[in-house]
Amino acid sequence: MVGLKPSDVPPTTTVKFLGGTAACAALLTFPLDTAKIRLHIQGENSAALAAQSVRYRGVLGTILTMVRTEGPRSPYNGLVAGLQRQMSFASIRIGLYDSVKQFYTPKGADHSSVVIRILAGCTTGAMAVTCAQPTDVVKVRFQASVQLGPRSDRKYSGTMDAYRTIAREEGVRGLWKGTLPNITRNAIVNCAEMVTYDIIKEKLLDSHLFTDNFPCHFVSAFGAGFCATVVASPVDVVKTRYMNSPPGQYLSPLDCMLKMVAQEGPTAFYKGFTPSFLRLGSWNVMMFVSYEQLKRALMKVPVLREPPF
Repeated sequence: MVGLKPSDVPPTTTVKFLGGTAACAALLTFPLDTAKIRLHIQGENSAALAAQSVRYRGVLGTILTMVRTEGPRSPYNGLVAGLQRQMSFASIRIGLYDSVKQFYTPKGADHSSVVIRILAGCTTGAMAVTCAQPTDVVKVRFQASVQLGPRSDRKYSGTMDAYRTIAREEGVRGLWKGTLPNITRNAIVNCAEMVTYDIIKEKLLDSHLFTDNFPCHFVSAFGAGFCATVVASPVDVVKTRYMNSPPGQYLSPLDCMLKMVAQEGPTAFYKGFTPSFLRLGSWNVMMFVSYEQLKRALMKVPVLREPPF
């Protein structure tokens, strides 16, 4: 991996878009994401959750409790929908970021300003959510579903059945439930990840502390993951609860947020922070390092070296 050298030819939009598939590194961090979801909804005042006797404490404790009470496959509930989400979501928000940033940058400018980078991050984040929201809804439903034994009710028999059932019972709009908080969350995450990664990498290269190689990508990605976790955690918790809620429990994402504060206090916004950071931090490192190397590998394919238009 470190043997690949940067290409002198800038990667095309097609290469960047395909490079976004490196986000399937989420396969390795998916149990952390599931633990985060369980901690997000813990303490929620609903009849279904109040009936559950399972309590989760910490990252490792949550995963071990799930394995003990639901089986070894439980941390990977919703994996298929999760990979579908990453393939569609990350390819857009990461693969098109540089192109959108260049589109917003005035002609003749040497560097894009922070405002331009934030605008590009918000744009690609919103575009990605609009396309990938149904996969996120199904992923969260599976991850939040507690299966205590083989006789426990299982609402969905599989991923495709989940799409059909949600559309039939809640309407097609049900597949886009929570789009607004998800756009807000992912605009924040995308800005924090992409802009932080972009700026840290640029500063490291300009200061000649690193060359464009693995250590540079690692440091930039780790910083991006921490920043994204800190700023996005509150809206992430609201998004999870709203997307997983039965019809009528919350009037709106704002109502969900207000009920959280009233019933659990402001600390509820940072439930699951540790697994969220472990997941985002490790995911960012794996994803960005893979993304950079995949871009270079794809640029060796002659047909991908030419711009599509």
